[in-house]
Amino acid sequence: MSAKPRHVPERTCIVCRQKTEKRRLTRFVRSPEGVFADPTGKRDGRGAYLCDNPICRQRAASTELMAKALHVTLSADDRQRIQEVADS
Repeated sequence: MSAKPRHVPERTCIVCRQKTEKRRLTRFVRSPEGVFADPTGKRDGRGAYLCDNPICRQRAASTELMAKALHVTLSADDRQRIQEVADS
């Protein structure tokens, strides 16, 4: 008898809308202090996911897509943090 296939969680990039494994995406989380990257994927708060495509990361930093996904108004500091992740 073979083992049951393991469930792999999938999430959708907020920019390109492509589904992929959760581990391959970068999670951003809304907190009272602002919007931050969540490399562990375990921080409390509303999250949004971005793929590693530089175009998606640039669009997330320069448009309102991240703000809509997180239900928040992005500050200049929030946009800076998103841009830093996009540049790395």
